[in-house]
Amino acid sequence: MDAGDRTGSTSEAEPVADDRPVGGIWSPARRATTVGATGLVFLNAFESLAVTTVMPLVSRDLGGGPLYALAFAAPMAVGIVGMVLAGSSADRRGPLRPLVAAIVLFATGLLCAGLAPTMLVLLAGRALQGLGAGGVTVALFVLVGRAYPPDLHPRIFGAFAAAWVLPSIVGPVLAGLVAEHTSWRWVFLGVLALVPFVTAAVLPAARAASGPMDRAPALHPARALLAVGAAAAVLAVGSLAQVSSPVVVPVVALLVVALVFNLRPLLPPGTFRARRGLPSVLLARAGVAAAFFGAEVYIPYLLIERHGLTPSLAGITLTGAAISWASASQLQAWLGARISHAVVVRIGVAVVGATDVLVLTAALADWPSQVLFAAWMLGGAGMGFAFPRISTLVLSLAPESQRGFTTSAMSIVEAVAASLTLAVSGLVFAALAPAGGVVPFAGSFALATLTAAAALLFALRIRR
Repeated sequence: MDAGDRTGSTSEAEPVADDRPVGGIWSPARRATTVGATGLVFLNAFESLAVTTVMPLVSRDLGGGPLYALAFAAPMAVGIVGMVLAGSSADRRGPLRPLVAAIVLFATGLLCAGLAPTMLVLLAGRALQGLGAGGVTVALFVLVGRAYPPDLHPRIFGAFAAAWVLPSIVGPVLAGLVAEHTSWRWVFLGVLALVPFVTAAVLPAARAASGPMDRAPALHPARALLAVGAAAAVLAVGSLAQVSSPVVVPVVALLVVALVFNLRPLLPPGTFRARRGLPSVLLARAGVAAAFFGAEVYIPYLLIERHGLTPSLAGITLTGAAISWASASQLQAWLGARISHAVVVRIGVAVVGATDVLVLTAALADWPSQVLFAAWMLGGAGMGFAFPRISTLVLSLAPESQRGFTTSAMSIVEAVAASLTLAVSGLVFAALAPAGGVVPFAGSFALATLTAAAALLFALRIRR
């Protein structure tokens, strides 16, 4: 069965089982599932925000300036492999097995990064984190598809965003304080200490949602190899940030061609032609993720290096964005069917694009750090609108026995777009570094702005 057979269409989606419990996401029958799933999102949120805050110090301590962007691109790129493997496994037997394996990999990566003696070892740990995180993401989506009816999908995805609130409040500031008064290593090791508690909470829910699906296809070895090839191509682009040579540009172009070749069988037909329906939904997700995360990793860097803020103060910017993300997610859940999914996605993508333009302008004009804080809160709100509705659209287009493939495709295009944008922004930053000042930062923000414009074009092709 090829990729075209796996994706299906809305009309082919299997009906929701009649024996699903009634009530909302916090009803007694679903409470344990919601707590376990949101707990796992909480762990990922804390790790993401904390590491983003302290990475400038990590880079400085380990002498990894040229590898700064790659430290973020590597986990996203390697996550492609975890997504493909977890998607196939979850389709055939449910989310339990891939979720357990992914959590183990994630924990191993945290330990490796926390004890890393060099930047290369830290990158290896970050790659293991990404491999595990990719599997967790897909397994969670399959869990949602099996445990919640479609009308609750906007609410559960809104709850996932709300799970970012507490780590967004304490994560960046706490990470900055830990790095300032002890060591950045305890940021990784501290997150590791939370893994057993999250695992204990999520496993019962995953076990209850698991079971064989007779119509689900087995993983073809070629798909796993293609995923490895795609990850390698993205990482190769990122590693070129260290190279100062005129051959870099044509090599990057060849790597992008290889990346497209490897990705085609892993995605629904028509994705690279932005076909209306699922392909356009996936590309909108990819574009808005690249536009947001491609700029976010440089916000603390700019505030620390150019504005002289401490890591804890710079982390407050990420806190504000995460809070506005969660708040906007709750708002879109409350709006429900009053506004169509397509309209909500377009609003969110447009807001993220406007934020990137504002951040770029603030960097060039050397506006106060308070402007960057306010702008990034606006960007978080845009993501809070767009992401839950895109997730809902993807699940609505996926037959129940093929949700692993479809959600892995969504996660793959998101990870590839974000990691490739980060890798290319690393090249741009390195190329503009001799100019000094805000110029390297402006180049990276300009790249994020271009991806936001592309995301808006894809969002306009989503059917109402």
